[in-house]
Amino acid sequence: MFSLVKTLAVIGLQFGDEGKGKIVDFLSGHYRIVARYQGGSNAGHTVKVSGNTYKFHLIPSGILQGATCVLGNGMVIDPVQLENEIEMVKEFSPMDKLKISERAHVVFPYHMDRDIFEENIKSSNKVGTTGKGIGPAYEDKYARIGIRIIDLLDKEKLEKKLEMAINLRKNYLTKEYDIKELSKRYNEIAKKFKKNIVDTSSFLIKNIEKGNPVLFEGAQGTHLDVDFGMYPYVTSSNTTIGGAITGLGIPPKYISKVLGVIKAYTTKVGEGPFPTELHNEIGEQILKKGNEYGTTTGRPRRIGWLDLVLVKYSISISGVKYLAISKIDILSGLDEIKVAYAYEYDGKVIKNIPSDIDNIMKIKPLYRTFDGWEFTKDDVKKEIPKNMKKYIDYIEKYTGTKVSIISLGASREDTKVLKTI
Repeated sequence: MFSLVKTLAVIGLQFGDEGKGKIVDFLSGHYRIVARYQGGSNAGHTVKVSGNTYKFHLIPSGILQGATCVLGNGMVIDPVQLENEIEMVKEFSPMDKLKISERAHVVFPYHMDRDIFEENIKSSNKVGTTGKGIGPAYEDKYARIGIRIIDLLDKEKLEKKLEMAINLRKNYLTKEYDIKELSKRYNEIAKKFKKNIVDTSSFLIKNIEKGNPVLFEGAQGTHLDVDFGMYPYVTSSNTTIGGAITGLGIPPKYISKVLGVIKAYTTKVGEGPFPTELHNEIGEQILKKGNEYGTTTGRPRRIGWLDLVLVKYSISISGVKYLAISKIDILSGLDEIKVAYAYEYDGKVIKNIPSDIDNIMKIKPLYRTFDGWEFTKDDVKKEIPKNMKKYIDYIEKYTGTKVSIISLGASREDTKVLKTI
């Protein structure tokens, strides 16, 4: 029997791509509502159900489990992408189960234009963005020239806001935009889901107070958090637990527990330091076996050993008590598996990640080595092998958490519950 707390937040503890979508899909069968609180279509979740593959960028994968899905005010939403995803999951009656925050900001084509333009002029200081316009949309939000979902429903107001935003940013755009046509197109799209645009904060608070179980979902990972990640190689929002509070408009008391998701190794898309990165045959083997290509960009991910220094930092930031480990099956067959437990920096051993990016570049990971194992998704109902158990036990002891779930494949069925949350 797998029982869960009434409200649970699921957070990535590495550089994103930890497998949160799969874990959220698995857990969603126990929750009536799944609420996402930040990011936009720069996120990517791939979920396999009954032989079908679904690639999500905005809608929580809980839609496949019949959960009501909330797109929170902390998100930046591309209505065109949203329309495509609604069509993708049409057999799951998304229009009956989708709640879109009227306060969420909108991503327009000129944001994507700016994103690519600015990235190209950064030369050696490229961040490695997805080009989806997320950063520029958040920039406009905080510059107070952003356009919110609620604004899309008033075409005349929308035209005026678009004219102001585009004129203020025209030096960063590579093309001209027909404001009337843009306004018409986005107004028409918004009208299709007008009934789904609501005050999601009030909706969530009302349901939580009624006792309805709610799952809170983040995008990306802790080390891409704009405040606590490896700045400037970060995303443009708060991926940690604080983002759930501001990105959904709920008080902290409504989040009972936090589940952190880690991959059994580490992956990263984009630029920036990566202490445990592998540049050898083992890295190539994990890349291919794990099919480590970005859901959003298709780029091959950078591969490295599990870095528990980074993970423990993430745990402390968000108050994580439970872990889910994804893709642990991908390590099966290796003779030995390494885990970083500390760094060597300036002749000293440290167990913390420096805040200065230049200093992170200088650290050298120190590893503990484990004997390998054989355990694949076909063995999901069997007892885990002794060497894998040693690996999991070490993660628990080092991080002070409990490993509750391990994922052995992309399908919902390839999931093994070890401990109750």
